Amino acid sequence: MKALLYNMTPEQQVYVDKWNHNHVEDELQTTVKKLDAETVELAKGFDVVSVLQIFDINEEAVYRKLASYGIKQIALRSVGYNIINWEFAHKYNLIITNTPAYSPRAVAENTLTSAMYLLRKWGPIFKNEYEDLNFVRSEDLISDEIYNQTIGIIGVGRIGGAVAELFHALGAKVIAYDIVENPANEAFLDYTDFETIIKEADILTLHTPFEPGMDNMIGAAEFKKMKSTAYIINAARGPLIDTQALITALKNREIAGASLDVMTGEENIVMKKFTNIAELPADYQELAKMPNVVFTPHSAYYTKTAVKNMIEQSMTDVKRVLNGQKPIYLVEE
Repeated sequence: MKALLYNMTPEQQVYVDKWNHNHVEDELQTTVKKLDAETVELAKGFDVVSVLQIFDINEEAVYRKLASYGIKQIALRSVGYNIINWEFAHKYNLIITNTPAYSPRAVAENTLTSAMYLLRKWGPIFKNEYEDLNFVRSEDLISDEIYNQTIGIIGVGRIGGAVAELFHALGAKVIAYDIVENPANEAFLDYTDFETIIKEADILTLHTPFEPGMDNMIGAAEFKKMKSTAYIINAARGPLIDTQALITALKNREIAGASLDVMTGEENIVMKKFTNIAELPADYQELAKMPNVVFTPHSAYYTKTAVKNMIEQSMTDVKRVLNGQKPIYLVEE
């Protein structure tokens, strides 16, 4: 097997090197570049390409050239697959695989951490202490305890199920909505409808994949129905939340705060270093000024275990495809 892995980073390279050492019959080469119409030619001479990027692959030339090189698979080192243009993938008979089980626990633990950060009001506390040098324990900083909260989960796949298990273990009431109800999760949660989740959740957390038509699933109408004391967490996909509606809801105190690991337009800032806040897009500037909002750079998954599994699971499926076997994590659209 000869594979080219785009979007390479130092922490991934460690496990690429280990793979090459343990599989002498394989040759994994890497590039820090993203896969697009300009870089696709790097894939000439390889059996397969693999990507881990937040940039959409929308140029038909990418798919056409990959097919012309004899490449039959794009191996995504991620859960999400909304970067793929399915019209072109089907047109050029490209198999798409992902890594949905690389580490649900990583995202679940990050979600729990985010919930605690918001609930215990660490953002306002840090602002008071570090910006205002104010160490007074004021009444507005009093918080709730997690076991008294109702956790609302939208999307109960591997990650959502792991989230439910963690919050349930802490004694919280967990309610969830998914178009497919998995009985195995019922030990940790109660399934209900979308509207009930919106209205009853003290902490609303999104873990659904992004499908066509799901833009702004949480918008102005949903924020108005939420408790004014509720928090929202998004570690799924940015476009699920209407960013401007979120900003308005926060300003009007329709909700209490937000934790965003993903946002619409994140490709313009994630993995980039800025010198001052004025360089950020306007919506990011507004949110950055709010102490009750925390933004992390698409890093909910970012653990050693997850990175290791991304490489190993994606390359295992590559070998299966090249050997004429059905991949374990085939994405069908």
